[in-house]
Amino acid sequence: MSYIPNLKKKYTEEVIPRMQEKFSYGNVMEVPKLQKICLNQGVGAAVNDKKMIDTAIDEMSKISGQKAQATMSKKDISNFKLRAKMPIGARVTLRQDNMYEFLQRLISIALPRVRDFQGLAVKGFDGRGNYTMGITEQIIFPEIDIDKTNRISGMDITFVTTAKTDEECLEMLRAFGLPFKK
Repeated sequence: MSYIPNLKKKYTEEVIPRMQEKFSYGNVMEVPKLQKICLNQGVGAAVNDKKMIDTAIDEMSKISGQKAQATMSKKDISNFKLRAKMPIGARVTLRQDNMYEFLQRLISIALPRVRDFQGLAVKGFDGRGNYTMGITEQIIFPEIDIDKTNRISGMDITFVTTAKTDEECLEMLRAFGLPFKK
């Protein structure tokens, strides 16, 4: 018997029936599902210090459990001393079981460690059923050692779903356990 993440079980046992009850889908396949979670971290100061990209990639890899990639600049901007194809950030795209494992750690461990946490803002929806949230400090994840971190930086986390509306996406993410503001 293979391992199935807890949130994947929760999706099939709790989220699908809850969504069918609320939105009255005719078919189980109409129920929206989580496709991927994208983590993105911009490191603007990497123009001057190349080691910052390496530490950002290392931290993103530890947080996600998957190897991170460097993102490259697209064009030259002389005011920022930026050249085309210079590394300026790090990103990871999580799918399948890795996605559910990360979401579990985010909900149960990382978000409760945020200072003065009031809940996630509802304004992060894009109109097409996807949600983006920002984290100001990467040290909320237990994988990051605070003593070895020389710079505190934030990241964007995007939840890409098959939901057609923001209301469906919000209800699905609430069913997973993400704490939104009332």
